[in-house]
Amino acid sequence: MTIVISNIKTTPVLVPFRRPPVTASGAIGELPLVLLDVETDVGLTGHAYLFVFLKSMLKPTMDCVAALAELVRGMNADPDQVDPLLRRQLRLLDIHGILGQVLAGLDMALWDIRAKSEDLPLAKVLGDPRDYVKTYNSCGLWLEKGDPEKLADQAHELLAEGDFSAVKLRLGYETFKEDLAVVRAVKRSCGDTVDLMSDFNQGLDQKEALLRCQALDGEGLYWIEEPVRYDDYHGSSALAAAVDTPIQTGENLLNPLEFQKALKAKAADYYMLDVQRIAGVSGWRAAVTLPEAESIPVSTHLFPEISIHLMATTNNAHWLEYVDWASPIIREPTVALGGKVQVPTTVGNGIEWNTEAVARYQVE
Repeated sequence: MTIVISNIKTTPVLVPFRRPPVTASGAIGELPLVLLDVETDVGLTGHAYLFVFLKSMLKPTMDCVAALAELVRGMNADPDQVDPLLRRQLRLLDIHGILGQVLAGLDMALWDIRAKSEDLPLAKVLGDPRDYVKTYNSCGLWLEKGDPEKLADQAHELLAEGDFSAVKLRLGYETFKEDLAVVRAVKRSCGDTVDLMSDFNQGLDQKEALLRCQALDGEGLYWIEEPVRYDDYHGSSALAAAVDTPIQTGENLLNPLEFQKALKAKAADYYMLDVQRIAGVSGWRAAVTLPEAESIPVSTHLFPEISIHLMATTNNAHWLEYVDWASPIIREPTVALGGKVQVPTTVGNGIEWNTEAVARYQVE
C-alpha cells in the first residue's frame, strides 16, 4: 500500500527543565522544541521533535519546515525514498544547518509512519532488537560554582532516580583545580561501582586539553567527552593517543560522512551520535554500518525516545544517554529502571503527545 504525505504540522513549545543545563558551551533556561506531525492520506501521523537550542530559533525552524512541506506534499511517505530524493533536490543548499536538522526530523517522523503502517515498534522494523539497553543519567551534574559536595549529593539523587549505575559530570571550570575537586568529590561519594562519565563540551584548546586530560588519568573516569572542538579530528586523535582515559566524541557530527572522517582520523576511542544531527534514523543506520564503525562502541546523544530503538538494533551499541527533558510533553515517556531502558513494544517510535502539556507549554 502506498502512503502519501498530505501535510506537516508544527507546534513550538518551551518546556521547563528540572535541572537547567549549564556547560562550557553555555546555559539553557528552557527547552525550545518544534513538534512535528507528518500527516498522511490514510490517517497515520508520524511524530518527532526538533531541539533548536534557542527560543529565537523556533520560528526560523518552523518556516523551514513549512518550505519543506511544500516539496514533500503528495510524496510517497517511504523514508527510503524521501530522504535521498530530498538530499538530491537540495544539494546546492547548505544542509548542515537548520535545513539538515529539519530533514532529520522529517525522517524520524516518516519512520514512525512506517512502523505504524506495519503495526510494529520501530525497533522491530529496524531489525532484531535486544530487550534492554544500558543507560546513564545525564540529567544533572552541570557546571556549578561553589561547594563540590553539592554535586556529590546530586550525583546520589541522579543514581536513585532510575537505580542507575552511571552518571555524567560536566567539566570545564575556569581552573583545573576546580575540575579536579569536583571529580574527586563525586567519585569519592559514588564509589568505584559507579561509572562516572565526564564532558568538557568542547571547552578547551589543544594545549589545555592535553594538560587536563592527562592529569585526570588515574581519577577513574569512564570517558572524557569532547575536550576540544568536535571537528578537530586530528587534535582529538592526538589526545586519544596521549591519554589513558578513553576519549568520547561525535554528538555534533552532522552526517555519516563526517562520522567516517572522524573514524578514519581515529579521533576518539568511543563515539556518540545524535539522531537529529546525524540525519535522522536513515542517517544513523548509514553511520553505524560503515565498515570503519563495526568494532567501535557507539552511544547516543539526547532523544532517548527514538534512540532506544536505534540502540536496540545496533550491533556495537554502548550506552543510551538518558535525559527526561521532553518527558513532560510525551504521553508515555522513556523510563529507566535498574540502569537500563526496556525497548518499547508499543507500535511506532514511542512519541505520542501529551496534548494537555503541549497546550500548556506552547508559545506563539
